[in-house]
Amino acid sequence: MLSSLIIASGESSKTAFYVAGGVLAGFAVLLSVIGMTQPDFPKGDGAYKGIIGLAAVLVIGACAATIITA
Repeated sequence: MLSSLIIASGESSKTAFYVAGGVLAGFAVLLSVIGMTQPDFPKGDGAYKGIIGLAAVLVIGACAATIITA
């Protein structure tokens, strides 16, 4: 019993990975729906750069969560 507790305590939680992946997937779905329903999306160069920046942050966060929880 003690050995199973030691093994269980050594396992890392995958919650951060699931949350980061879920947020990234939700962002991708939301962005695609907005893009399909509004032909002039995004409406400016600043909005375009902001969306690209947010997507990059979410991807880096998901990758970091993957590496940390592996």
